[in-house]
Amino acid sequence: MDGSGIFLSAGVFLVHMEPVDRLKKLYEVLSPVMDERVTRLWAAAEAEAIGRSGVTVVTLATGILHKRIVAGKRELEALRTSPQQALAQGRTRRHGGGRKALEVHDPGLVKALEELIDPVTRGDPMSPLRWTCKSSHRLAAELSKSGHPVGATKVRMLLGELGYTLQSNRKTREGNQHPERDAQFQHINRQAKAFQKRGQPVISVDTKKKELLGDFKNGGREWQPGGKPEPVRVHDFLDKELGKAVPYGVYDVIRNDGWVSVGNNHDTAEFAVESIRRWWLRMGRQGYPGAKELLVTADGGGSNGSRTRLWKAELQKLSDETGLDIQVAHYPPGTSKWNKIEHRMFCHITQNWRGRPLLSLETVVNLIAATTTKQGLHIRAAPDRTVYQKARVVSDEQMAQLKLRRSRVRGLWNYRISPNG
Repeated sequence: MDGSGIFLSAGVFLVHMEPVDRLKKLYEVLSPVMDERVTRLWAAAEAEAIGRSGVTVVTLATGILHKRIVAGKRELEALRTSPQQALAQGRTRRHGGGRKALEVHDPGLVKALEELIDPVTRGDPMSPLRWTCKSSHRLAAELSKSGHPVGATKVRMLLGELGYTLQSNRKTREGNQHPERDAQFQHINRQAKAFQKRGQPVISVDTKKKELLGDFKNGGREWQPGGKPEPVRVHDFLDKELGKAVPYGVYDVIRNDGWVSVGNNHDTAEFAVESIRRWWLRMGRQGYPGAKELLVTADGGGSNGSRTRLWKAELQKLSDETGLDIQVAHYPPGTSKWNKIEHRMFCHITQNWRGRPLLSLETVVNLIAATTTKQGLHIRAAPDRTVYQKARVVSDEQMAQLKLRRSRVRGLWNYRISPNG
């Protein structure tokens, strides 16, 4: 295919996408066949076509420096006025030429930025429309103080690559929220850093959405032979023989790996803690042979809810078995999508099985275990066919026997369970 064919097919395919996403995809298609000069001119032409803020939009979408696009715009103007002279004077930088990106010279810059904005990010972390309370100038100043000299322009570029976007003030209201929400986020962040510094494990736990088992349609698209889509049922009625898959995940925040137990009956607190137990026996204790304590971050409701008595009783059993001091920090109500496991593990699992019918429990387990990322995410999974009893009651007497200490601050959400004896 010649260059014009590439431009045409890419343009038709991407015409309905939002400007930044469209340009990003278009740049990914075209960059392998464009030299430095053509890239510069193409970026300038796109910026001119967008109009106001066009240079900023193109920079956010492609990472091409602002000054390169401005130089390209000057060259386009010269081509319009004196085409022969401009063509004769135009230069093409050799491959690999120019100053290296700042993150190449300072490999820890991006990680430092992520750590700086992590506890103060807002919006839906599963969506690209995230934003941070701190301005780019303030972030640049704090990074420079911590040994990563950087300017506000570079910070804005890196934020764009990390999926953040500018939002106006009218977008900041997210409905009713708990008054202690931000304080609890800060607490979880401090505890996670303290555990990491001591070399103790930090895990994020949650139940993934239940999935129908059988030849049902699954969202997304997958490559298939032309005109031969995989046939699935028209109606999504539960297959009583196969039931549903109930994936409960454990994500190791420090090691970037995880465990998923896939049940097929009830999502109970006993099932949740059993999943943590299996993670510890098969992954956790090998990764942390000297561990004496464990930090568990979890949602405020569901099988691992802050008010669920069975959750605490089962954690006491786990603490007694392993000898670990188990510290629990719950996310405030209405903030379940901020849980690390949602956007560090579950989202990649969903992408991995998109467009594929989940025919059986084994299919779900295999697809989960095959999920990887460029950042090195590794997941192990196994079925859990235990039938867990619903509505198990934990009496006041049983609760009194738990070695549970609540924090003096937000004790409903923060507590520690120690081994008996």
